[in-house]
Order: sequence, then C-alpha cells, then structure tokens
Amino acid sequence: MSDDRQEITNKTLVLVGLMGAGKSTVGRRLADRLDMPFVDADDEIIVAAGLPIAEIFARYGEQHFREGEERVIERLLNGPACVLSTGGGAFMSEKTRKTIQGRAISIWLKADLETLWARVAGKPGRPLLQQENPKQVLNTLLLARNPVYATADITVESKATNPHEAVVDDIVASLGRKLDHDR
Repeated sequence: MSDDRQEITNKTLVLVGLMGAGKSTVGRRLADRLDMPFVDADDEIIVAAGLPIAEIFARYGEQHFREGEERVIERLLNGPACVLSTGGGAFMSEKTRKTIQGRAISIWLKADLETLWARVAGKPGRPLLQQENPKQVLNTLLLARNPVYATADITVESKATNPHEAVVDDIVASLGRKLDHDR
C-alpha cells in the first residue's frame, strides 16, 4: 500500500457532511493514518476573522461567513496536500464544490438524523441550531443538503455504532478502490 498511500497523499482529502458527521474527529485520525497534516477549515476561519464562528454569524450574518469560508477553503486547497475538514455548509457553495472537485478528493461522511442529533444536541457553537426545534432544523438541513453531499467522490457511512477507526478504515479502503478505478 505504500505506493497507493503516496498516490492518495498527493491530493488533499476533503471531508464534507453535516455537523455531527465526525469530519473533525475522523479527519484527525485519517490524517494520522496517512501521515498527512490535518486542517480544520472552521479553525482557519476563526483565525482569519479573529472571531468565533457564532460571533461572525451574529455580527455579520451567514452570507458574510460563507464568503469568508469560500476564500479560506480556496487558500487551503492551493497549499500542500492535507486532510481538510470543512464546515457543514461549505460544500453547498457551488464555487467551493467546483474548487474541491478540481483540486482534491471529496469524502462525504454520511450520517442519519439520530446519529447527528446525538452528537450535536445541546452543544454550543452551532449557530444554525440556535433556534426553536433544533432537531427539526437539523432534519431540514439533512434533507436539503444530502443530494449535494451525494456528489462527493466517495461516500462513507458514519454511524453512532461505528467507532471512528472503522470509518477511517472504510475511507482508506474507498480511496484504494477509487485509485484502482481511476487507473
């Protein structure tokens, strides 16, 4: 697998999916497994803006946040190959999606509503869920976004019953199949 690993690590691997899918947690483990740097786009946005994401939303609105997110992800994709965890809405931007498609391999961590809800319920820092009936908001996001996430290069199930290491195993196996297919 060393030749395959080198071929895999020549491109940035971008994790996409809804909040709670495990993009950051799985991303860190995937980066360790492949001996690649890990970058969390949300952390980079916080550094660039000098503000927490919730405060960016509160002060300037979601559109302003999304524009900054596009710029940060484009900058990161112009840098060295890494495992990149994106925010749940990043892949909804057609511009960001096209940039990812042209420069990286996208991996959708697909999770059902109950798994997502179990992971995000009551946790701070989720501006889109700071409203009445947050579980219904999450379901609405899931229904609207899943068809777009489904355009990712690879889909891997992220279930409450799957340990994160099993998800990493599935990603590595899927990357190997993608390489074989692309050859």
